[in-house]
Amino acid sequence: MNLSELVQKFEDAGQGHVFRFFTKLNETEKTALLQQATEINLAEISSLSLEWQETGLLSEDYSDLAPAPYIQHPASGGDESFWGQASALGEEGLRKGRVAAFTVAGGQGTRLGYNGPKGTFPSTPVKGKSLFQVFSEKIRASSDRYGNVIEWLIMTSIQNDAETRAFFKVHDFFGLNCRHVHFFTQGLMPAVDTSGKILMSSKGRIAMSPDGHGGSLRALVRSGHVQRLLSKGVDTISYFQVDNPLVQCIDPAFIGFHIKERAEISSKMVQKAYASERVGHFCVQNEKQVVIEYSDLPKELQEKLHPETGELLYPAGSIAIHILDLNFIARVGGGNDPALALPFHFAQKKVSCIDAAGSLFSPLEPNGIKFEMFIFDSLPLAKRSVIIETRREDEFSPIKNASGQDSVTTSKRDQSAQHIRWLKTAGEDVNDLETIEISPFCAQTESEFIKYWQALDPKPLLKDGMYLNLNDNLCSKQRL
Repeated sequence: MNLSELVQKFEDAGQGHVFRFFTKLNETEKTALLQQATEINLAEISSLSLEWQETGLLSEDYSDLAPAPYIQHPASGGDESFWGQASALGEEGLRKGRVAAFTVAGGQGTRLGYNGPKGTFPSTPVKGKSLFQVFSEKIRASSDRYGNVIEWLIMTSIQNDAETRAFFKVHDFFGLNCRHVHFFTQGLMPAVDTSGKILMSSKGRIAMSPDGHGGSLRALVRSGHVQRLLSKGVDTISYFQVDNPLVQCIDPAFIGFHIKERAEISSKMVQKAYASERVGHFCVQNEKQVVIEYSDLPKELQEKLHPETGELLYPAGSIAIHILDLNFIARVGGGNDPALALPFHFAQKKVSCIDAAGSLFSPLEPNGIKFEMFIFDSLPLAKRSVIIETRREDEFSPIKNASGQDSVTTSKRDQSAQHIRWLKTAGEDVNDLETIEISPFCAQTESEFIKYWQALDPKPLLKDGMYLNLNDNLCSKQRL
């Protein structure tokens, strides 16, 4: 499409103001604006703007809502043999090379007071490993354990893509083979005003924002990775976000439940710590599993108690850990079937932009609408799904804030506490320990650690602040 055709297309859509200052731009600015403009789906923006104008932020009807069923963890009374069978099935899938890992890592460390991609943030209690190093070592250890390459997909953003790639290169991919680590960027959506007009952040730039973690499914398809992995026999992807160093990147039991149930999406939940905890709620609505955000679920439902047990009626908190079937991603992210498309959510935001005269202003009140998709909205689109319980202390301690709750301080505390529990279960006196770190190459779960510790001879002297690792000459099979 040439310039005049593109401009006419925007004019016809009522968005001709995007090119109002085009003749005053230099060649670099013109090229950048044209690149942005060609990537915008004007029909989609028009439809979303109309939907916003018709519905706005209307409250949802939750009269038919019910708690979602989930598979209990053995520590909560779940069937341990059932979990063992799932783990064996997952291990079989891993040995056959059916599984890849996927990290959503588009965020910056701004809220942490850190200048750089969040994945580069130092996160562990003794070594201060970056989040990316933590995940790299876990994936590498799992690859070695199951004797097969586990490819790793990392979705970045336009803002942090180059810096993320450079970080991995400088650190030699933390021992992973660079051919098995794949970066691609998240999709963007233009912000619009309340009448549906696209906002401009400058005379030559459209105000764009990420399309949400749900947009990762479209990005996976558009990047070509879905078809590439399917052609290699990979049909299952382990999804997790970049801010949680406790996550089991590759969990055989979780994978096994997903395979056993022939699920298209599977999810992990934790028991909510308190009624108003800022996590999504796994529920059933219209006979479909859904996640209702904490900001959307009315307070009375968040606090509602079960009439018989006296416990929270909606206890299952979403922690953004999923397993997805790649063929399901291809259908949902491919855009070929409107019935399988993830819905967009509307968010009113303050968006710095230019006025009709081209002058930049920063609004004091929300002036723009941003559109984003959520990964958990794929749940009701799935033919089959499964939710399993995990223990918060084993797998959920995100680093979201510079201080206080969900901060690097609380996460480091929880990482040490996990490893101290492992040592205690292995029969060691850990009363004097507060800070300790165990490498994923030693173990990634308590049961793995007990086997490792029992076989270790001689055992190291336990002391506060120690780092327990295998020998430094460990060579990953992936690099051979």
